[in-house]
Amino acid sequence: MTDTLLFNALREAVDEEMGRDDTVFVLGEDVGHYGGSYKVTKGLYEKYGELRVLDTPIAENSFTGMAVGAAMTGLRPIIEGMNMGFLLLAFNQIANNAGMLRYTSGGNYKIPMVIRGPGGVGRQLGAEHSQRLEAYFQAVPGLKIVACSTPYNAKGLLKSAIRDDNPVLFFEHVLLYNLKENLPDHEYLVPLDKAEVVRPGKDVTILTYSRMRHHVTQAAKKLEQKGFDPEIIDLISLKPLDFDTIGASIKKTHRVIVVEECMKTGGIGAEIIASINDRFFDELDAPVLRLSSQDIPTPYNGKLESLTIVQPHKIEEAVEKMMALQV
Repeated sequence: MTDTLLFNALREAVDEEMGRDDTVFVLGEDVGHYGGSYKVTKGLYEKYGELRVLDTPIAENSFTGMAVGAAMTGLRPIIEGMNMGFLLLAFNQIANNAGMLRYTSGGNYKIPMVIRGPGGVGRQLGAEHSQRLEAYFQAVPGLKIVACSTPYNAKGLLKSAIRDDNPVLFFEHVLLYNLKENLPDHEYLVPLDKAEVVRPGKDVTILTYSRMRHHVTQAAKKLEQKGFDPEIIDLISLKPLDFDTIGASIKKTHRVIVVEECMKTGGIGAEIIASINDRFFDELDAPVLRLSSQDIPTPYNGKLESLTIVQPHKIEEAVEKMMALQV
């Protein structure tokens, strides 16, 4: 076991896959000489050279389109978005091209590409650098969407994403890069379509992902002291959602709270609630409760910024409120 920071876990995944498969390459702004904006590609330029670690111009639409073409011809590109908010400039290439070409070509082309990078609300990064794009892309056919939350699942998920024959959007949270965890010394993979039961419980199912996993586990410690027994599920896969794991939990607890950093209107939580009501309505003893970020551009002011997202005490209050409604 080796104590590893999350950004180094991601770097190890890319390094191992580039060493295993010479069709894998990295491209993006400052990924080469500089080593990536959060040092995920540090040292790879020196090891693999400029043809496999490509520094690109500041032109997200162009290099994303180039990556789609490379994937069509048999390569496995990994795009690093310096900030995931900037990938809105490449929405057409991701949605109309990467997401749909395998279908519109009648299966003649595979699109094995990964689009990864930092996102989420950081510490006073301002509105344009605090984007959560998962809901923007969730409606696009043909994409897989995952959100890592620990060094362990970050490494295993990225290796699986690189090997997948479909386009994978790989969301990392800007405040989790320095998270540290002991990782196995042997190779391992984490499936792209499975949720993780972080804490088994019987009172209420809390569905979450990315940084909010850590807010929920923090709240759970306080809730345990008050006699509550929440079950925590890290969704990990946002598309497709793992309804086998979700459903098994709901049939046990009969209560659900969704905790997300995404905005409430049209967010991931909205889709989860609709799907739970479609599939498991008869199992619910209370309406599904949703804790989401406020529908405003993220303020630069630090105190205002913290008020826009879900904090642990809000999760505690939500569980207490829901359990008070027991029938």
